Amino acid sequence: MKKLINIFTLFALFAMMFVSCSPDDYSLGSKNVKAEDLVEGIAFKIEHDASNPNIIYLTSLMGNGYTPLWNHPQGRSQKQKVTLKMPFPGTYNVTFGVETPGGIVYGEPVTFTVDDFYADFVNDDVWTMISGGVGKSKTWYLDLDAEGVSRHFLAPMYFFTGTYNWDALHTASGDNYLDADAWDWKKAITPLAGDDGNALWYWLADWPGNKWMCDAADFGTMTFDLIGGANIKVDQQAYGLGSYNGSYMVNVDEHTIAFTDAYPVNVTGRNGEVLAATEFRILYLSEDFMQIMLVPSGTCFNYISKEYKDNWVAGDPEPPYNGNANDDLTSTFTKKWKLSVNTPYNWTGLDGTFLNNWSSPADYSVAGYPYNKSMIDNISLSMTKTGEKTGSYILTDGTAKEMKGTYKTDANNNIIFDTDISFAISGSQMLSTTGDKALRIIRSEKDESGELSGLWLGRRDNTDAKYMVYHFELMKAASEDEGTSMTIDQSKIVHGDLESNGNLRIEIYNAYGSTAASPPVKPSDFIFDKSISVTFTLGGVTLKAGAIGSYKAALSFADGDWSAQYWGGGSGDTNVSGNGTYTVWCAPGVSDGLMVFTVDVKDLANDIVDLSAVTVKVDKITIK
Repeated sequence: MKKLINIFTLFALFAMMFVSCSPDDYSLGSKNVKAEDLVEGIAFKIEHDASNPNIIYLTSLMGNGYTPLWNHPQGRSQKQKVTLKMPFPGTYNVTFGVETPGGIVYGEPVTFTVDDFYADFVNDDVWTMISGGVGKSKTWYLDLDAEGVSRHFLAPMYFFTGTYNWDALHTASGDNYLDADAWDWKKAITPLAGDDGNALWYWLADWPGNKWMCDAADFGTMTFDLIGGANIKVDQQAYGLGSYNGSYMVNVDEHTIAFTDAYPVNVTGRNGEVLAATEFRILYLSEDFMQIMLVPSGTCFNYISKEYKDNWVAGDPEPPYNGNANDDLTSTFTKKWKLSVNTPYNWTGLDGTFLNNWSSPADYSVAGYPYNKSMIDNISLSMTKTGEKTGSYILTDGTAKEMKGTYKTDANNNIIFDTDISFAISGSQMLSTTGDKALRIIRSEKDESGELSGLWLGRRDNTDAKYMVYHFELMKAASEDEGTSMTIDQSKIVHGDLESNGNLRIEIYNAYGSTAASPPVKPSDFIFDKSISVTFTLGGVTLKAGAIGSYKAALSFADGDWSAQYWGGGSGDTNVSGNGTYTVWCAPGVSDGLMVFTVDVKDLANDIVDLSAVTVKVDKITIK
């Protein structure tokens, strides 16, 4: 493959030589390009459209041997020819540069002038939804307030690869930005393949589970207007990030927004990324919601309009399940679900948060709740799809008696059976449908391959704000892929409070840590496209008096070029309570090599009496 690459490289070089010799292009050929070479009329040209002088054309004259680098009033571009639609009169700067084998070279800024206002360019829906329209203004807030409430999004920011843009996101979501109700950010989007074949990674992090992203606060406001120009006022003075009065320019074709003398409302921990951003991309926009992503970092700020914020009324929180009920329950073939032997039932709040920290049969007895394994072993639910939202079922109760019938699902992920269901699952604890003959899918679980493996079906309590939930696990075929076990040198595993943050870290490989010089695994062997899991055993753990007692463990993972990443917060995390064997996993996407590969147990190091007495064994690493 390397020989082929070299052949193609030579071919490309010969092609560039022929291009540079063409008498009809304005390339500077193979000479070293200096700033003084990049002058208007020789290296590039700026032209007004003959019929509409508010349309400006920026054209590189350097030929295809050079990548143009434009800094213009509507942002940045690397196109050979750029079209600007300038609605407002004024004098504007353009800086032209090129990327050469010796590096990037920019010329001096030049200007062009627009004499008149052209209203049609700001009568576009994009301008109107941002600013309220010509002669009006509109105020936006980050979607998190000082009380920690997000009104529409899951958090004030999400995270994407810096290659995401409007087209990629809206291809994934199938959304039309003109329809404010068409897109629900509580539904996950589908990652796409980028130009290089790699996944366009994203993380729709929820703030309650990831408060490290920022503290709850009144972040301030940003107000866009179209009153005598495109003006923006940003007020974060009380928050500590100052205030700005500036201008903005929207490129409605590229869905980017450029700021002059101002920056969008942001948070302290990300302000450096905002100041360093080379482009601000609009990922989503409606009358009430807007997302602006920073390039190159990929941090995306989530905004809500003042009108939406002022008129929002809190409702009941929704459970976290965000799949398609009938697709997950079954398919054209039958799926069989068994009631979990380890955690057959529990209760959750309306938001799906478990009310009991149960992870084994012993936990039920300790808490004084019945557990009958012989009954639980009998209980199963087999489902077969017959239509988009319909199907048939066979439900086997605790006495092995079968019930058969049909069901349908609705938009709220309720499974509505054709009859009332009620039977004992252990002692006095019953599995029962609601008065509407329904159970709702409250939570879902995925296995190490990222495939659905479990569902929690719930019945809302008639009086209290909670669900009783029943844990069904998907029965899998014996032939399912078991993955590849990786070779581990236990003697080279490093553990401890390695980052002095109170977390217990098990370092398997870290290009920035001590294992870089002497890795316990071979990083180049870690090529996979589904998932990675680690089973580890802790010993010698003695907790201090008053310790928390339960600690979240998760993989921290980045592949060799950072294109695949995982930093916790998914269904592959687990709870650690002390000595024992645990498994964590993640499905970061197509991965090639290792940059960071650790297990982090949050806050555990803080609560251990003697950290030097702790032993760690990495029992198994599996990739799929």
